[in-house]
Amino acid sequence: MKFRTAKLLRAKRNARKRIQTTEKAVQALIIILVLAALLLVGCSYRMVPNETKIEYGTTETDAKNSKLQEKKFITQTWKWH
Repeated sequence: MKFRTAKLLRAKRNARKRIQTTEKAVQALIIILVLAALLLVGCSYRMVPNETKIEYGTTETDAKNSKLQEKKFITQTWKWH
């Protein structure tokens, strides 16, 4: 009887430790997610387009191909406002 009680107490203590460890991990995960969300919202909130360039044209023919090659580019830079 004595040993059985000790085993039950040890099992309860181990279960309590597991629950506390799980709760701490969940709290840490929530804090990390909240910080990441705040950083992402803060970054996108103050950014505005600075300059947009559009390049469109044809290049010269290659020696291999007799076709003209078209090039199309859109470049956009951002700045903090």
